[in-house]
Amino acid sequence: MSSNSAQPWEFVSRDDRVAASQSGWVFDTAMLLLTRPLDAAIAEILQVIGVEAEADRAWMFEYDVDHLRFRNTHEWSRGGVGSFVQDLQHVPVTMIGWLHQRLVLGQAVMVNDIEALPRSAGALRAEFIRQNNKSVLSVPVFHDGRLAACIGFDAVAAPRRWSDEIADLFRCADLIAAARYGRSPITSGEEDSQAAYPALIYLRRAHGILGTPLTEIVGLRSSKDYTEVWLVDGAMVLDPRPLTQWLGLIPPGWFVRIHRTAVVNHQFVREVVRRSSGAWQLRLHDYEDHWPVSRAGRAELRAHLGV
Repeated sequence: MSSNSAQPWEFVSRDDRVAASQSGWVFDTAMLLLTRPLDAAIAEILQVIGVEAEADRAWMFEYDVDHLRFRNTHEWSRGGVGSFVQDLQHVPVTMIGWLHQRLVLGQAVMVNDIEALPRSAGALRAEFIRQNNKSVLSVPVFHDGRLAACIGFDAVAAPRRWSDEIADLFRCADLIAAARYGRSPITSGEEDSQAAYPALIYLRRAHGILGTPLTEIVGLRSSKDYTEVWLVDGAMVLDPRPLTQWLGLIPPGWFVRIHRTAVVNHQFVREVVRRSSGAWQLRLHDYEDHWPVSRAGRAELRAHLGV
């Protein structure tokens, strides 16, 4: 729907959009959450509804326990449209204060004219402009009566107003909240806060950019200017960051540099093979490949494995 005649922004309550569903979003969301691992399901949900809504970007961000910061956890973007998921990590909520005050009331916010946002939304307007957004829809995600996250759409190529879709997006938000937070409700404890925000590395996968816990990375191998990221699920992702950059991202307590071209998560070392030639090789997790260990890497490996 065109936004030419729309107000610059609209606040929409759940009760304002009670019409029966006209799309398959709710069914698709439920089926994906039932049949796919949670993070992969959310990524696929964003892709499915983003395409059907003719959005250029679909995303989800989560709040910390105190609502002081937020971070983008999942994002799908249409081909040729920029991604900002890696930029928006642990961002002060003050940046989206104008939006946040409506989300906590349970209201969806449809911004039809970025340039017309009020002065109080200056930081938010600047971020929208940086992302080249023309229109943005934001729908709150609640769990146990408390704002936990937000999902939404961006229009980049041309302004767009989503109206009838808001009811379905509220319902999708409810399903995502039940799946993501139902077993681990948000509490005020520091340990719960840390558990809700594990250390993530963002990788481009088949269904978009996904936050991958460091605990799921088995090993890293240099591949010229790229890095092969070997994961616990058996996948290998070719990441555009060189191995030298990865060394600044991973905690040294978990990872060991066994060769100038390879780093491994010592928790996944399955076997240390010592050849008759004196060479050392590792077998990691369920992979059959052997990873060579240089002489320089042996001492650090011994220290981590206690051998």
